[in-house]
Amino acid sequence: MIKVKKRKILLLPGDGIGPEVITEVKKIISWFNDKKSLDFEIDQELVGGCSYDKHGTPITDEVFYKALESEVIMLGAVGGPTWDNLEFSKKPERALLKLRKELKLFANLRPAICFKQLVDASTLKPEVVSGLDIMIVRELTGGIYFGEPRGIKPIENGERKGINTHTYTTSEITRVARIAFDLARKRSNKVTSCEKSNVMEAGQLWKEEVQELQEKEYKDVELSHMLADNCAMQLLRNPKQFDVIVTDNLFGDMLSDQASMLTGSLGLLPSASLGAKNKDGEMRAMYEPIHGSAPDIAGQGIANPIASILSFAMALRYSLDLDKEADILEKAVQDVLNDGLRTKDIMSEGMKETSTSAMGDAIISKLQ
Repeated sequence: MIKVKKRKILLLPGDGIGPEVITEVKKIISWFNDKKSLDFEIDQELVGGCSYDKHGTPITDEVFYKALESEVIMLGAVGGPTWDNLEFSKKPERALLKLRKELKLFANLRPAICFKQLVDASTLKPEVVSGLDIMIVRELTGGIYFGEPRGIKPIENGERKGINTHTYTTSEITRVARIAFDLARKRSNKVTSCEKSNVMEAGQLWKEEVQELQEKEYKDVELSHMLADNCAMQLLRNPKQFDVIVTDNLFGDMLSDQASMLTGSLGLLPSASLGAKNKDGEMRAMYEPIHGSAPDIAGQGIANPIASILSFAMALRYSLDLDKEADILEKAVQDVLNDGLRTKDIMSEGMKETSTSAMGDAIISKLQ
């Protein structure tokens, strides 16, 4: 077979269980290189708490520039109680925020899919979550997490005041809404836009700009508006009413976590953070599981690598234009679950418990 051009994949395992799950992703990338004549160039670096321990910073300039030059960044997880007392600018999570901001990764895609093999793992009734397939699109580089002014300052009477500013512009709203509408066209053609337009001017602007974009460019896509607190309630009451949800940074953070738990396990769910395409159609992107670093189980070989592996499937689909390869990787995961293999977090009666590395090997055996 003809080899394609080398495409750089930067692995940033990070802290806690990050190195364990990214090891399984690395095995799968190597399998695609060897068996499908793909030519991914893999590099691996420190980020987060482990980077601070070695270099005194959660991400070095060298690693950041490697990220700039990579077609795909695969992140494990960062943080843990070891670094809780560091000053804010040195915390492991600052590396993640810097990558998102400086690489202009403005759209976070988080699917919430309830695997049919794991319906009973959800805390909701099977009939509520069976067949669930939601895509949450979260704006990632604006809003209250990045707005200025911000900080903590002393005020009169010996008190202190914490300030964060929630701000959005037309272009910030429309570019992430466009991602949501384009995704909906490939799914069930429905977008729900969530904000707090009843009490926030930025929410009112959000609603107006999304509506205007739909009327100008996406009349074929059904659009509804919902207050974010109502959306949180509806996700528990009737989650299957949703197809694509688009929302801002703060509400997206909360709603995507809530939606993920409808499925029964954080260990199964991937995410993608996408930037804008350049004139050649190329874009920067970072892919990561939505679970955290889970330091309490790190090093025990019991972490679930499926979310990281499915994150790589998203990379194949969205960054590398390899839909067929993404399909076979996702099918391999389903086949392993059908066989009854389970890591500890999704273990149930009658199933076979397996380790992190054995789960990765089982998925590769299904790829064969």
